[in-house]
Amino acid sequence: MREIIDHGKLESYIQMHQIDRIFTEQLHQHLTLYCFDKGELICSQGDPAQYLYILVEGKIKIYTNSAEGKTLILSFKTPLEVIGDLEYVQSIDFINTVEAVSSVVMIGVQHRWLKQFSHDHAPLLNFLLEIITKKFHLKNKSMSFNIMYPVEVRLASYLLSISFEGSELVTSIKDAANLIGTSYRHLNRVITQFCNEGLIERNRGFILVKDIEGLRKLAGDNIYE
Repeated sequence: MREIIDHGKLESYIQMHQIDRIFTEQLHQHLTLYCFDKGELICSQGDPAQYLYILVEGKIKIYTNSAEGKTLILSFKTPLEVIGDLEYVQSIDFINTVEAVSSVVMIGVQHRWLKQFSHDHAPLLNFLLEIITKKFHLKNKSMSFNIMYPVEVRLASYLLSISFEGSELVTSIKDAANLIGTSYRHLNRVITQFCNEGLIERNRGFILVKDIEGLRKLAGDNIYE
């Protein structure tokens, strides 16, 4: 993570996403731009939550870890998205892990400044309410997705969500199996099927997307975004 000290760029992101109304004048001076590299963690499950982040550029992956050490993808997000909203409202630690799938830019603000200058600011509270309720709806949809849809659809959706122009590489098949909630053996069978159908190519643990339109047709609307 690195801080971007550029007030003009910060204001351009605020105007681009039409979020100037949600911040009080006093809070504006405490907003900061942060950049995260691909693969970098924005926050980790169980860590103290001290910042509210607003995603204004790039794509992130949100996943959770069980007590048994299993990992499951909840969703992929693009702007406009908020990280740390529920944690701010409830004063709790981060409940999920968030990772940058691409280079990511976030607007960050410390909870202490939010509480001092915006704890009763109606536009911000309405914005957070809208974001949080939307997340609960999508979480229910995501849980149903992982239970009801076959591994073929889940893998196609996963590959679509992490692909950029059909060329994204997945370096760990085992991690992919955990993230979409299936066994390594079952996923291997599906990967072989996809290779035979010309959708992907596998080489030494890497997966290369070859036919992104074919994956979209297979996944339909049931993707993790």
